[in-house]
Amino acid sequence: LQTRLQAGQGYGNTLNCVLTVYRNESVAGFFKGMSFPLASVAVYSSVVFGVFSNTQQLLSQLRHGDRPRAPVLADVALASMVAGFISVGIGTPVDLVKIRLQMQTQPYIEANIKLKPTVPGFPVYRGPIHCFRTVLQKEGIAGIYRGAGAMLLRDVPGYCLYFIPYTFFCDWITPDGCISPNPSSICLAGGIAGAISWGTATPMDVVKSRLQADGVYLNKYKGTLDCILQSYQNEGLKVFFRGITVNAVRGFPMSSAMFLGYELSLKAMKRDQTETNP
Repeated sequence: LQTRLQAGQGYGNTLNCVLTVYRNESVAGFFKGMSFPLASVAVYSSVVFGVFSNTQQLLSQLRHGDRPRAPVLADVALASMVAGFISVGIGTPVDLVKIRLQMQTQPYIEANIKLKPTVPGFPVYRGPIHCFRTVLQKEGIAGIYRGAGAMLLRDVPGYCLYFIPYTFFCDWITPDGCISPNPSSICLAGGIAGAISWGTATPMDVVKSRLQADGVYLNKYKGTLDCILQSYQNEGLKVFFRGITVNAVRGFPMSSAMFLGYELSLKAMKRDQTETNP
């Protein structure tokens, strides 16, 4: 829904998008492009959270030595920015394939473009591997990383507004005297942080989606700035807030689960280290 609302045409609002996708593509339409992100989400999440955690730990050691201290805001912010920067290298190709598969809602012959398909009526991409290989062959590495600039502008501040609110709300919700937050506090703080981060990241998410969807049939945008200008000139300021409801709503449960898994993993690893080195 997010991709269709941001990069597609003819969807008035979220409900209209849901009904249109269901009428035209049935339930399967809601799961287009899911396999590639599903296969890579574990690697992506572990890298992002691992980079954040290790960067924060390194900064704390440089500041305080080996003495354990609660992270300061500057350390959390810098670790978040590093995690956001690293995430672009992994996330851009995955998002590109997902969006290309989700946006090929028309076969060749229905698009108002003069192309000569090998098999008339078939979609451009037959699956995630075929999509990746096709983009790589036709556009090279630059094609695989199309939209990386917009994703960088989304993720670097986006992860700051992800980890900082989580740290703040987690500390605020956790009762005094508790060494670590309980699962309910983690879920609530993580959900709020996810809703804030995805909601504020929506404008650049729109630009990224449009750049990556661009190229299924033709190239309309020359780059990030050109995409911003064309989108604004054609549809006004409101275009940059397309999909904000979907982003904020999905951000809550997704981030709750992410942070719960992250905190439980840290606890398990610390327990193992304590048992190994009494």
